[in-house]
Parts: sequence; C-alpha cells; structure tokens
Amino acid sequence: AFLPAFVYSLKVSPLIEKISDHKDFKKLLRTRNNVLVLYSKSAAAAESSLRLLSSVAQEVKGRGTISWIDCGDTESRKLCKKMKVDPNSKEKGVDLLHYKDGAFHTAYNRAVTLKSMVAFLKDPEGAPLWEEDPEAKDIVHVDSEKELRRLLKKEDKPLLMMFYAPWCGVCKRMMPSYQQAATELKGKYVLAGMNVYSAEFERIKEEFNVRGYPTICYFEKGKFLFNFENFGATTADIAEWLKNPQAPQPQAPETPWADEENVVYHLNDEDFDKFIKDHSSVLVMFHAPWGGHCKKMKPEYEKAAEFLHVASDSPGVLAAVDATVNKALAERYHISGFPTLKYFKDGEEKYTLPHLRTKKKIIDWLQNPEAPPPPEPAWEEKQTSVTHLAGEDFRESLKKKKHTLVMFYAPWCPHCKNAIPHFTTAAEVFKEDRKIAYAAVDCAKGQNHDLCKQEGVDGYPTFNYYNYGKFVEKYTGDRGESGFTTFMRTLRERDHERVGKKKDEL
Repeated sequence: AFLPAFVYSLKVSPLIEKISDHKDFKKLLRTRNNVLVLYSKSAAAAESSLRLLSSVAQEVKGRGTISWIDCGDTESRKLCKKMKVDPNSKEKGVDLLHYKDGAFHTAYNRAVTLKSMVAFLKDPEGAPLWEEDPEAKDIVHVDSEKELRRLLKKEDKPLLMMFYAPWCGVCKRMMPSYQQAATELKGKYVLAGMNVYSAEFERIKEEFNVRGYPTICYFEKGKFLFNFENFGATTADIAEWLKNPQAPQPQAPETPWADEENVVYHLNDEDFDKFIKDHSSVLVMFHAPWGGHCKKMKPEYEKAAEFLHVASDSPGVLAAVDATVNKALAERYHISGFPTLKYFKDGEEKYTLPHLRTKKKIIDWLQNPEAPPPPEPAWEEKQTSVTHLAGEDFRESLKKKKHTLVMFYAPWCPHCKNAIPHFTTAAEVFKEDRKIAYAAVDCAKGQNHDLCKQEGVDGYPTFNYYNYGKFVEKYTGDRGESGFTTFMRTLRERDHERVGKKKDEL
C-alpha cells in the first residue's frame, strides 16, 4: 500500500510496511518472525510515532519488521476490528503490539525511545535496558566510547564505572544496590554503567582489562586507579569503600585439604605407587582445590573415611590426590574433570566411577565393588552435525563459515544438558548449507580455559554468533530448536535479500 503524502514529507522510512488488508497482514506474520505493529486511530495520530519508528526500522533492518495499520481508514478499520485492537481507547491514539513467530507476543510497554525499541526488537524476550529502570535514574548510562572519553575528561568527582553485559547474572544481582548507592551518593560521587559486551567495544575492554562481568573501575579526574571487586556488595559497602578506595587486598590462600585435620590419605607423585601396592582396596578421589563439586563432596568423603578408619572389617581405604599439584599422576590417569574417582584393587587400577556423592553410597559401593554402568558417550563422541572446536583450531575453523553459532558449555551443567539436543537438531536442519555451522566448545577441558575466558564466557551455556570468525553478538534467544533455527534462518534470509537487491541493481 502507498503511504500518504505527508508521510513522505516526514522522511518516513520505506522500510515501514503499511497494511490495510487482513490477508496481507496474515501473510506478513507468516513470513516474518519478529514484527512490531503500530495501530493508530488516524494518520495524524501516527505522525510522531512514525518519525521514531523510521529510525528504529533502519537500525533493525534484516532482524525485525515494522508495520503500520491506520485504523482510521475504512479498509483498515475492518482489520483492526478483526485483530481486536482499538487505538481510540489509548491516550495518544496509538497502540504498539509485537508479533513473534506468526502469533501475538506482547504489547510494547517499554520506553518509547530509539535505543529501547531497537534493543527490544533485537531481543524481544530479553530484559529491559538498565536505563529503563526508574530506580536507575541516577546512574550515568554510557553508550559509546566517545561518551566514555567525554565523561572521564570532564568529570571532577570520583567516578565508579561498571562495565557489564546485559545477560550477566552477577551484574543483575548487583545493580539494585549499585543504583541505590548512586542516588544516596549523588553530588559527591558519580556511579556509571556501560554495556560493553558487543564487539565494537573490544578496545575499551582491552584498555580497562575487562576479562569478565562486571568489571568495576574507580577513576579520579579521569585517571583509572583501582578495581572494585566486592560483587556481593550492599549499598553501604559501596559507600564505605568510596570513602577510602583501595586496590583489592590479596585473599588469604585456602588451607590445602592435605594440611587439614582428616583421616583421608593424601597422596602425591612420589608416594602414590607404594601406597596403592601396600593397600589391597583403595578408592582415590582426584580433585582440584577450586572445584565446586569437589568442595561439596569433600565432607561426605571425610565422613566415609572416618567410618572406614574405625570399622573392624573395613572394605578399603579412601585416598585423595590434588590433580592440580600432582600433574604426573593426573596425566598418567587421564584426569580431565573434577572430582574423578578411581578404584584400585591389589595395586591395579580397576574402575573409574561416577561420583559417589554421599558417605552411604561410598561405603555401600566399597562393600561390593562392581563395574559401574558404561558412561553415556560424550557429546563430541556422538555422530552429529555440530562441529566440536578446541583452543588451537577455533579461529581458523570459524573463518571458513559465514555464520557460526557457538555453544560454550560444561558437560556437568544442567542448562547445557537441556540445550544440547535442541542445538544438535538445529545443526542437523542446516547441515547441507555450506555457509552455516553450529559449533561447540567444552570449557571444562583445560586446553579450552583460556579460549572461553577470552570469548567472554562467564556462565554456561553461553552462545556467541560469529561472522567469518569475527564475534558479532551474544545469542540470548530461546534455547529450543525453533530459537536456534529461527536465528540462523533470519541471517540467511537477509543474505538472500542482499543477493536479490544486487541482481536488481544489475
């Protein structure tokens, strides 16, 4: 449909699709999966919204569609009635509704600004922007490198800057106390926030050593002095620290498990073989001091060791090896995850066991040692269309594909286990498309630790989208098969549209 003359004088984007016919609207919803519709009581009522939406349409081109239905003209009135929408009942005579995957999704109820609307259309199910929270009104929200430089140059008051990512759980938990501190300390200190997760901020991240989120930097007269690292901080903690800002104190090292009072036999590279030969039945826990699962299992393992220590007919002994210190043993027994339990009988390795997490399970198993059920093959051992990458071949592999969605995961993570079958099925759908790859990186493997850190992974699963090996954005959409396939399909549709346009130009 043609737009009215006044619309052209407003420089309204031709990307806005004006619709008046029900069939056309149904076709639009069937062929586009992310549509924001402006319903207006008249063309005049739509005027200011159309100005803004023209800019929004330009920003989300290829990722979202904006449509306009003028309920004031005769034909469109029928369509509005069918869709049960009445913009006359709204204060400004306009209503904004969002449709996703062919069906109504939600009324748009976030800030009516370019930034908020673009963020919404890029991720319709994502959380609102931080600056949309009325409680965050005293935070200085920085959007660009230019703004950051200007702020650091002109601000005389001490400044605390939170570099964050919108999907980061630790950031979200800290934001309420951070924004309350901004309000309470207003006039004396400036508290600012900057979402730096996208690739355009690589230089900023390099300069201020942003290796994870949040990274909170303290500045005086534009000069960086220290990091603030208390992410469990209350408003009072932040205020107290700002009175006397200091570099983070080195943490007191944890007492090694071997130095604590316990009856577990702690073995090392030197005494391991002799101990295994001297004891006919030994269960060994290979652990890492920082391992969360190891810390949980430790008290149960100690209780079981105490029970066996005093039992008159003990079926065996419990030992432990810190695999991060005793690397020769860890290598010899191919230890790649923590904790790993191995059972030795008469000096020989007999079984690798799944975690026996409780005192009862450990003792029951030792009284009747038998082979554990065969483990489920690892994801990368199965025949699928997902490409499994490691540190050394990561970048080179990605450069060969135009579009790659990478899942960074840990095999023990429940959310990863839920997503794996859906991600695998999506990879299967696109296996014939040579420009597309679905890839995975196991961050639990030692060889991938640095890679995962470098790619901004601070929780599992993390999904990153790369274009010919260059990081573009984090995928924060639905983790079901349709979410993963729709994301890729949208990218391919955009490719085909570009090719079509080039042909038309020729």
